[in-house]
Amino acid sequence: MSDALKKAAADAALALVAPGMRLGLGTGSTAKLFVDGLGARVAQGLQVICVATSEATQAQAESLGIPMSTLDLTPELDLTIDGADEVDAELRLIKGGGAALLREKIVAAASKRMVVIADAGKLVGTLGRFPLPIEVVPFGLEATRQAVAAAIAASGANGELVLRKRPDGTTLLTDGGHFILDAHLGSIADPERLAALLNQVPGVVESGLFIGLATAAFIARPEGVQILGDIAAQRD
Repeated sequence: MSDALKKAAADAALALVAPGMRLGLGTGSTAKLFVDGLGARVAQGLQVICVATSEATQAQAESLGIPMSTLDLTPELDLTIDGADEVDAELRLIKGGGAALLREKIVAAASKRMVVIADAGKLVGTLGRFPLPIEVVPFGLEATRQAVAAAIAASGANGELVLRKRPDGTTLLTDGGHFILDAHLGSIADPERLAALLNQVPGVVESGLFIGLATAAFIARPEGVQILGDIAAQRD
């Protein structure tokens, strides 16, 4: 059922795409379905230009014949469609389960609109059940880990910090060559404060807290697709 719901959310987002748009393409299982659908429309003649949030999405889009650009060549985007690991009623997100949070946030910030696509299981009352990804530089890892732990404590949250590994046991490297610390917090009472504190830690590249970026969300349920926010709204 979850795959069917993901596709329903992706299909709903496809209806927002108009000819000539500059699109940001997200990363993850739900975003992949959107890119598949976009590729089919491009094959039918739709003209768009897109920027990917990961090497994996770039490869997928290119394989489907979707015209691709970069933020250097196309620094302003009309719309980004991306998934989320968690979304709350205020459109605050946790992202980074696919290890693409840095590029996802850069692309989202360059977009007039960011619309999230997800199944209802990703909609939560309080963020934090999904481990919060924190992207860090490899240099000084232990010092950064301790500073991150202190920032989390100062925000009123607590939990274990785990260095993300690949299935073969080696340390995962992001597309940017960084590590990820996953913070298993259970609940984040004040996401804005935690995000601000993490941003002050030297060695932290970015956190998976996306606040003030999403303008709307399509949440797919068995009975239909729920819309949070305003799908026409643009960020200032």
